[in-house]
Amino acid sequence: MPITLDSHHDVAVLRIDHGKANTLDSDSCRELVLRLEEASAARAVVLTGTGRIFSAGVDLKRLHDGGASYVSEFLPLLSDALLAVFGFPRPVVAALNGPAIAGGAVLAAACDHRVLGPGTIGVTELLVGLPFPLSALEILRCAYGTTPLPALTYSGEVHGGQDALARGLVDELADDVLDRALAVATRLGELPAEPFAHTKAQIRQPFHERIAEHRHTDDPEVERLWRAPAALAAVKSYVDEVLR
Repeated sequence: MPITLDSHHDVAVLRIDHGKANTLDSDSCRELVLRLEEASAARAVVLTGTGRIFSAGVDLKRLHDGGASYVSEFLPLLSDALLAVFGFPRPVVAALNGPAIAGGAVLAAACDHRVLGPGTIGVTELLVGLPFPLSALEILRCAYGTTPLPALTYSGEVHGGQDALARGLVDELADDVLDRALAVATRLGELPAEPFAHTKAQIRQPFHERIAEHRHTDDPEVERLWRAPAALAAVKSYVDEVLR
């Protein structure tokens, strides 16, 4: 299974376990939504990766192999997975055990608290020529604010350690990322469940509203850009030069 679910007392631990880089494809996105539903009774959730990578984002090999038809299948599932994390009513803590890149960085941003170990975090999608769906950008806006978004998305830079902390991309650094994330999740999970869920919904309401209002017009444009021959050629070039 691309997403595994374990429990640590009253905290659910969701672990991305998909290929060498814990990438996101149609299967892992579906699985993430299902695992969050299974974790609905937990006091809190920790989201982490397997091995030394949190998530390298979209599975570009699968995108390359599947082509335009796969794009149409995958993009709604990606948004669904990101929004399932973003809208989860209980605390969600990201244990960034390694690089959180592109879609992996958005997954981290969708959480309530981010603990970074030796890895880096950054939004690199435009470097491959792919725009994010509206849901991803609104999640980034909620986590980091509007002002940093151009520098964060246009540059494609990744940041680690004290640099990531100073830029507000993560909330804290830790040597033992999972232990620290579990401690934070346990503390947040002790807050009264309904008041926490309502407060979280209040904080995120403007972003959910923007997504709901504009997704029906923006998603088709993002799909068109991802399906464009130039974008698919850029993905092929990146796969051939970097991933093969």
